[in-house]
Amino acid sequence: MKKVVLAVLLVSPLVSFAQQTAPATKPAEVKAVNQQDPAERNKMLYSLGFLLGDNLKTQLILDNEDDYKALSQGMRDTLLGKKSQTDLEKYKPQIIQKYRDDAQTIAAKRQAAQEEYLAGFKKEKGVKVLENGAMIKLLRSGKGKNPKADSTVKVHYTGTLIDGTKFDSSRDRGEAFQTQLTSVIPCWTKAVQQLKPGARATVVCPADTAYGSRPAGPIAPNSVLVFDIELLEIVQ
Repeated sequence: MKKVVLAVLLVSPLVSFAQQTAPATKPAEVKAVNQQDPAERNKMLYSLGFLLGDNLKTQLILDNEDDYKALSQGMRDTLLGKKSQTDLEKYKPQIIQKYRDDAQTIAAKRQAAQEEYLAGFKKEKGVKVLENGAMIKLLRSGKGKNPKADSTVKVHYTGTLIDGTKFDSSRDRGEAFQTQLTSVIPCWTKAVQQLKPGARATVVCPADTAYGSRPAGPIAPNSVLVFDIELLEIVQ
């Protein structure tokens, strides 16, 4: 059982990343990747290592250079097919416990940072707190009528985490997003009703008005989300 738990902890982030980002690859394209020149292959493998490290960073707390050296040595030995320098069965319970302890610490720090962000945004000039806790700051006024709770609207938006990490953008896709306001997260349903066509606003969504405890692609559970929303049109 411990082997299964450990495997899930180590492998699931990379599997998730591959599922989210990897497009369908044709056999000819796979061959081209495998036959690429050594310099490009090294860059690709470095990028893979960087992404693995980035995933580990979100799950583990490494305190000093010795921690990094020990971890990288273990990875190097297994990748080179060498025998482990330690009794793996002995340390697996400690590894699993470290993941659990670090996850709690990281979650607590993240929650504190989010609460600080929400409190700071709430104090900004022009911010309006909506009845469900979502917050909106008008960047540009619009004209006409406001949409209703069941209206279908067309918008441009960019979504980020509180640290500025972008997770989605209709602007990047070059295509406006059309949706009925009953089909989106509660934060959007309330906030977009505050806008008139042509208006643009920053909308901050506490986790319980967004995806709550559910993960959504690159969005971790209990994430505060920040949106730059522009109402282009009320379709109906």
